[in-house]
Amino acid sequence: MNSIIYGPVPSWRLGKSLGIDLLCARGKICSFNCVYCQLGRTTNPTTTRGEFVSTARLTEELKGVKGITADYVTFSGTGEPTLASNLGRAIDVARAILPLPVAVLTNSSLISREDVRGDLAKADVVVAKLDAHNQELFRQVNRPMAGLKLSDIIEGIRYFRNKFTGKLCLQIMFIEANRFFAKQIAQVASSVSPDEVQLNTPLRPCAVKPLTPLQMASIKDNFDNLGNVVTVYEASRPEVMPLNLKETLRRRPKL
Repeated sequence: MNSIIYGPVPSWRLGKSLGIDLLCARGKICSFNCVYCQLGRTTNPTTTRGEFVSTARLTEELKGVKGITADYVTFSGTGEPTLASNLGRAIDVARAILPLPVAVLTNSSLISREDVRGDLAKADVVVAKLDAHNQELFRQVNRPMAGLKLSDIIEGIRYFRNKFTGKLCLQIMFIEANRFFAKQIAQVASSVSPDEVQLNTPLRPCAVKPLTPLQMASIKDNFDNLGNVVTVYEASRPEVMPLNLKETLRRRPKL
């Protein structure tokens, strides 16, 4: 493919996913430096939105994959996609060119901002991250940039939930550091009223070890009051196991 569009890649959450990277830079551009990130450390930390890939360039490259078979067009890539200030326009362009539903995978860091919520509202599916229940655990697991507050993020997700007409999923990454707080995280998740809760653990190569299927099953018990809950072990089959995105990015030809 190219350095903006990759895949389709198999996803345990979204099936066959055609990825779009609106950041497309050397190194990771993100507002977090999560301990479990498969892309490694954040080399370009920021909370400032900007245009990293022009909408015109995206339009041309989407035309080049017109007719491709996939379940979703997914905005993700080398960092936090809501940092792209043209995310909303890019979603419009993707929907106009490809007859596919649009998903955005976000770490939720900027969802307290009205402009970000407006862009996300254009998607059919938003998968929002929530790995902690308090600021201390948030700092330990997600290692956010200074000034980001979990309370603002949670309130932003709640506000977005009340306005969003698409499907809102919460993705919670469980590792050793937060697994004993599953009950408290589940309480926060319940207050958001998501359409789906995705309980994940890092199965791709990264700096921390994944939890076992038994540990994840125990964690899931805390989410019994939420109707649609799935763990990565339950959903994963060989044909839909997620690829190592870092390897996918490495294989892309340079433009």
